[in-house]
Amino acid sequence: MKILISGAGIAGNALAFWLSKLGHSVTVVERAANLRTNGLQIDLRGHGIEVIRRMGLEQAFRSKAAPEHGLQIVDASGRRRAYFPANKSGKGLQSFTSDFEIMRGDLCLLLHDATGDQTEYIFGTWIESFEEKGGGLEVRFGDGRTDRFDLLVGADGPGSRTRTMMLGSDAADAFYPLHGEYIAYFTIPRPMQEGEEYIATSFIAPGGRAILTRRSNAHQVQVYLSCRTELERLNGIRRGDVEAEKAVFAEIFRGAGWQADEILKALNNANDFHCERLGLVKLESWSRGRVALVGDAAYCPSANTGMGTTCAVVGAYVLAGEIGRYCGGSVGEEDDGGTDTRKGLTEALNAYERTFRPFINQVQKGVLKDASFLDGVLATPFGIGVLNWFLGLASLLRLNVPGWILHEDVQGWDLLGYEELVQERVCK
Repeated sequence: MKILISGAGIAGNALAFWLSKLGHSVTVVERAANLRTNGLQIDLRGHGIEVIRRMGLEQAFRSKAAPEHGLQIVDASGRRRAYFPANKSGKGLQSFTSDFEIMRGDLCLLLHDATGDQTEYIFGTWIESFEEKGGGLEVRFGDGRTDRFDLLVGADGPGSRTRTMMLGSDAADAFYPLHGEYIAYFTIPRPMQEGEEYIATSFIAPGGRAILTRRSNAHQVQVYLSCRTELERLNGIRRGDVEAEKAVFAEIFRGAGWQADEILKALNNANDFHCERLGLVKLESWSRGRVALVGDAAYCPSANTGMGTTCAVVGAYVLAGEIGRYCGGSVGEEDDGGTDTRKGLTEALNAYERTFRPFINQVQKGVLKDASFLDGVLATPFGIGVLNWFLGLASLLRLNVPGWILHEDVQGWDLLGYEELVQERVCK
């Protein structure tokens, strides 16, 4: 088949890898002028790790892996209150720090390069519109070009333009924000000090504020500022107005304690600042006709679950696997490629949802309620003190706190084998 993917991120590139392996003609369109290799640290968990192994990319992944050893919780004075080391045993659930940590740009580039010359990448343009007719999909691009495809897959993030066009402009927004929760990401230059280790550090301040720092190299520190606020100034800022976003975050975190003021001084000069509102994407269906969605565009679970990258990688694998299962031998059996292709696609997209929906339901379960509960717990110094005491006791007793907070432990769901992917069967 001739397949178009919108978005050259983690989900889009992972899907291109598998579809190219099946022998389809794959085109990836990306609005950015080149491959976006920015972004901070991400990880893989559970079934996502197994998918990377089935791709044959574990060794390449580990060669680029971030060397983080664990996560410590500190109080306003910088005193360690709890420590949770990474699980390096290869068994059981991951900790707050996964055994598969990597910078987003490194994973994006790794997946892009693994698609080889079987995938065409088009940068600097976007999908302006599409229309299903004559047994295919007519697509118009932002630069005025048009082309025809058998399938379009939106892998363009939680604010997916593809999703909006698929549902129609009058449809309700599928993005559900988490109680005014925002997060800002950026890096600051800070040489590694003697005796310093590769350990992530988390500080929780009153008023629903938190700071996380971590490093993947000896030259700079990654900073994550998260807050729960209903400030209209933040919600009303035009997307991409970085200076205005920086000013609001500086106002919110001023005097928060620990290293907050030092970090805010460096914030002004950060040239990789990115702010987003956290939330879930929930849809009744991930496809319509010859258009489907994958990754955050279809089922963004929010960063609070620790499963965003894993959902993207596993979802791409399942979608490609079902296409390989149901579309083999259908294309080309008719002159117009229409009836049989459409039937196979319908069955494949239905199977994709039937297979992967139980996984996503578990990952997203309770996230909105969890956020509401944390609003109260993290609002006062007393609540934070109790939380730090509990985390300290839990780390001393080696209790599985990450397993309680993160959503890695998906029960009763197995990753299918998909012989079509393993055998490199070509649909023709």
